[in-house]
Amino acid sequence: MRTKRDATKAILEGLLFSGMFVIAAYSSPYFLPRVMPHILKHIRYKIKRRKERQKFLRSFYYLKREGFINIEKEGKQIYISLTKEGKRKTGRYHIDNLEIKKPKKWDQKWRMLIFDIEDRHKIKREALRGKLKQLGLYKLQKSVWICPHDFFREMETLRDFFGLKYREMRIITASMIENDDEIKSFFGITG
Repeated sequence: MRTKRDATKAILEGLLFSGMFVIAAYSSPYFLPRVMPHILKHIRYKIKRRKERQKFLRSFYYLKREGFINIEKEGKQIYISLTKEGKRKTGRYHIDNLEIKKPKKWDQKWRMLIFDIEDRHKIKREALRGKLKQLGLYKLQKSVWICPHDFFREMETLRDFFGLKYREMRIITASMIENDDEIKSFFGITG
């Protein structure tokens, strides 16, 4: 059985991936049961049991009440979209699920992430370091992290989430790192 957090996350992701919903013929007080199939179309699973359906309805109203989604009525149409805060919350969910895919065979290239974030944004810097560690990158220096796997998309996601500019965070691909035995050992690379 899915938790309320799962339901909330699914609704936010459904809205994020599909953009704005337009629901026609808003004359019935039961418009939400018409909305859910459209939202669920953009997520991985469908609601099968009545209890789960009720949980999604409660989550939907919770999101509206907390200001994460915006519902506007124009004539007989309803527009449902994420608010700025809703997008921020969805971004947090997306960051929590980030994972760097490990190919079967290493392509003999190192990916390096370097960053230079000002002291006034120390919280962002420390949060980024924590996430890089969680993703399994190797810390070569305080602001230089290495991985043998392609992580461009994941790092772009982190850059966007933390609101960093290209001059603050850069990705480098290198074919060789001097004395890389310890790094190879960290990633379980032989040879």
